[in-house]
Amino acid sequence: MGTKLTFTLHAGGESRTETLAIRHAVIAGWTGRDKVALEKHIVELEELGVARPASTPIYYRVAAARFTTAGEIESTGPESSGEVEFMILQADGRRWLGVGSDHTDRKVETYGITVSKQMCDKPVAATLWALDEVLPHWDSLLIRSYAVIDGARVLYQQGSVAAMLPPEEIIAGYGPGFSDGTAMFCGTLAAIGGIRPAARFEFEIEDPVLGRTIRHGYDVTVLPIAG
Repeated sequence: MGTKLTFTLHAGGESRTETLAIRHAVIAGWTGRDKVALEKHIVELEELGVARPASTPIYYRVAAARFTTAGEIESTGPESSGEVEFMILQADGRRWLGVGSDHTDRKVETYGITVSKQMCDKPVAATLWALDEVLPHWDSLLIRSYAVIDGARVLYQQGSVAAMLPPEEIIAGYGPGFSDGTAMFCGTLAAIGGIRPAARFEFEIEDPVLGRTIRHGYDVTVLPIAG
């Protein structure tokens, strides 16, 4: 089971295209390094009716087939939204850094977080960087997202990955299950102006030290709810 996605891999000053198998998909939640920012995000979700986590970080499993590099997803009902997260993917014994959106059904999230994670596809950019090449300047990396709401493109999230625990610490918290074929989203930032749905969601991770950025975006088609 699982899925196969084609990525452009960047390592050692070279790039290549390779299709990688993802067999295990994990969403690491409440990974904030800054406890004040972490509390802000928990409160933000509490306002939507989402209960506090039993522990932090916490690790949710979703079907690997939910991960996609497509430019469009379908969502049941109008109450879902995206959030940018850096992603760690392990293949052939090497760890790679990417970026994705933990698109989530916010209505379902109020009564079942794990179920809400499973409800929506998880768009990811089709580019990966070798993780070991960015770890020496990790805290300089930036993530941000934009949302198209009522026809206007607005900055939705922005900040440093330093807001989250370092990737090796997040992975260590998950335990020995992180192996080849595992992809993990590793945390997000508070939404500027609050969590809300959008017709289109765009996200990126920027490495200002090496002067490069990974970007992706996707449109959201809302499916009707009958009955």
